[in-house]
Amino acid sequence: MKPKRAILIAAGRGRRLGAHTAEIPKCMVDVGGRSIFGYVWSALSAVGVDELVVIRGYRGDVLEAHIRSLVPTVTFVDNPHWQTNNVLLSLACARRYLDRGTYLTYSDIIFTPAVAAAAASSPADFGLVIDREFRAIYEGRTEHPLDEGEVADLRPDGAVARVGKRALPVPEAIGEFIGLTKLSDVGAEITGGALDALAGRFAGHDDRPFQRAATYRNAYLTDLWQELIDTGTRMDPVLIEGQWREIDTGQDLDRARELVESNPKEWS
Repeated sequence: MKPKRAILIAAGRGRRLGAHTAEIPKCMVDVGGRSIFGYVWSALSAVGVDELVVIRGYRGDVLEAHIRSLVPTVTFVDNPHWQTNNVLLSLACARRYLDRGTYLTYSDIIFTPAVAAAAASSPADFGLVIDREFRAIYEGRTEHPLDEGEVADLRPDGAVARVGKRALPVPEAIGEFIGLTKLSDVGAEITGGALDALAGRFAGHDDRPFQRAATYRNAYLTDLWQELIDTGTRMDPVLIEGQWREIDTGQDLDRARELVESNPKEWS
């Protein structure tokens, strides 16, 4: 069953975009006449998403006005500690919305409706969207080198084996996790339970390491995915070839604008 809900992790500022995020959150930055969020919503709504949960932090008031202008049904959740924590603890702020199947997505990526359709068609409880053409994206990407990518490889049975920043040597990677995950009802339940367990485990000790993060406070979503993999949860890849971009730097923004303007039909 295709999830009808999506959770957008959008609390951070995006300082590496400089003046572009001086007054607005990262996902509102314009890419070829549409905000980053505009591309995300267009792709997700094309696969039937009609309910959005947004985790906000930096300039949440501005973000709310922008998203309400585009989305009929939206709920906002605040991350009051967005300046000192990271993606995983942002997701934990929306724990109550992991009560059924959902898409999880970063807010600094754009992807085509075809990518969303690939995620929607996955029968897996955990469908991690992984780009096999990731190396081509990094050609000339000097401000965000390849060793910063959330790379992944697969087990012989086809399940995801390792995923995350520095999770494995880049030459061994088969792709890069783009930041989009499809969770079934079971996948959402497992994710919520894992967040609960971690909250107890790190209560009062969020400065301790977790997976590859120096501190639990600054852990990434992929640290949670790796923890679940290591404890026996199967995660399946949704393999794509391009059709997405991360926008982390001014260089990324310029390249993304060129991409969408070169083939607007693909992104509509």
